[in-house]
Amino acid sequence: MRKSIAVDMDNVIVDIEANWINHYAEAFGVTVTKEAMHGIPEDQAFPDPLAARSLLYKPGFFRYAPLIPGAQEAIIKLQENYDVYIVSAAMEFPNSLPEKYDWLAEHFPSITWRNIIFCGDKSVINTDYLIDDHFKNLDFHKGKPILFTAGHNRGVERHTRVNSWEEVLELLASELV
Repeated sequence: MRKSIAVDMDNVIVDIEANWINHYAEAFGVTVTKEAMHGIPEDQAFPDPLAARSLLYKPGFFRYAPLIPGAQEAIIKLQENYDVYIVSAAMEFPNSLPEKYDWLAEHFPSITWRNIIFCGDKSVINTDYLIDDHFKNLDFHKGKPILFTAGHNRGVERHTRVNSWEEVLELLASELV
């Protein structure tokens, strides 16, 4: 029987940090570096956290975000041996539902609608693996949690950490043996 993997979107296959930085610079004329996000909640890296957070509710924010390098190729490779699901806690931001769906259709056509899960609480996800950047999702996962490095989770050693999609492939290839 094939094992299953749930893959988060933001900061795992979608570079939300870069997207947020670009949107903030465009809206407010201030550029923040990715390094400024290290070890703190993402919105706290901006001079005005409330203004930064307001960008998440603007149409187009999620639709045109850039890919994390290597994500497309890795997902296709993982689908050879695993059932892969894209899971996003998208309910907080109403615009994100259609935008994330359209983004996935464009960048990950091999993921069908049956393998896309938008939810509010990822503790309901029961896959063998969860690849995510947030401890709030990984801490309660029933399978094996895999922490994908993002600025906000640097400096915390909990769960198996991967820093790239290349490392994800290496780790999960070793699990097949």
